Amino acid sequence: MPSSAVRRIEYDDERGTMSVWFEPDGHRYDYFDVPQDIYWAFNTAGSKGRFFNTRIRDQFEFVEVRERSK
Repeated sequence: MPSSAVRRIEYDDERGTMSVWFEPDGHRYDYFDVPQDIYWAFNTAGSKGRFFNTRIRDQFEFVEVRERSK
């Protein structure tokens, strides 16, 4: 479902890392040790912004990923 807060979500099964790109600027954050069921629920949530704020923010360690300029 499209979101005004979240541009894209990816999940790495092997590492349990969820990458989230936010609107409007596309900044990426990696969240660690995220259970796969949380990823699936987030990915299918009717309101990704609300789900993020209640189930992900302040629940998992994270880093901002800076993309290198070419």
